Amino acid sequence: MIRLQEVISFLREFAPPELAEDWDNVGLLIGDPADEIRSVLTCLTLTANVADEAIARGVQLIVTHHPVLFRPVQRLTAETSEGRMLLSLIRSGISVYSPHTSYDSAADGINAQLARLLELQDVQPLRPNVRSDRNSSPIGSGRFGTLPHATSLREFIERIKPALRVSTVQFVGDLDRPITKLGIACGAAAEFLRDAAQHGCEALLTGEARFHSCLEAESSNIALILPGHFATERPAMEQLANVLHARFAELVVQASQSEYDPVKFL
Repeated sequence: MIRLQEVISFLREFAPPELAEDWDNVGLLIGDPADEIRSVLTCLTLTANVADEAIARGVQLIVTHHPVLFRPVQRLTAETSEGRMLLSLIRSGISVYSPHTSYDSAADGINAQLARLLELQDVQPLRPNVRSDRNSSPIGSGRFGTLPHATSLREFIERIKPALRVSTVQFVGDLDRPITKLGIACGAAAEFLRDAAQHGCEALLTGEARFHSCLEAESSNIALILPGHFATERPAMEQLANVLHARFAELVVQASQSEYDPVKFL
């Protein structure tokens, strides 16, 4: 029998909460650590569709990358869509845990996985974290590293499309510019542009960016590669399901099948 506390302890070791950004809300958001756990569902974002799927599957724990209850709430009622969803989860005995930016920055977290997928070498954090010494591997916000060989921005974009399962990629920069060093910051993290530039990166890959960040990239002469928020983070939640199942073989662990990218392109 697996207790929720055992899974929490593992998640806290895998993605230490002290790596989270100060503004974040990570950890156990709903649930009783003493509860028995038999089935787990992972997802990028806890939506009504995902909640319905979890209830239908009879899971006891949802591990969502993006936190619910992100801002302080004064009441939890069925008058709001989030309230109805959370009440349904509570009635069904489903706990909710979010690793969010602690998973982004962990030694084998989302940015580290992206760096590995894109075959970067000599990988280091864009912003090293000095609050945790649990891991011998580099930890901190974002990653940067050197590509196996120089490639044009155009060639690199074409290469990452199948790797990130996308058919279109937004970008800022000269398509013929050679790229040798790349910065990575999953999600919506164009605030790492200056960090990437300071480390000598010719480009920063992040999921999405505001218009003014795109202007900043152009004026700073650093390329910006934007394959989408979902594309940079959802695969890591599928990987987290594999990690949890490998650690807790008794558990049924699956990534959500109902989750999808709401952003579409014609």
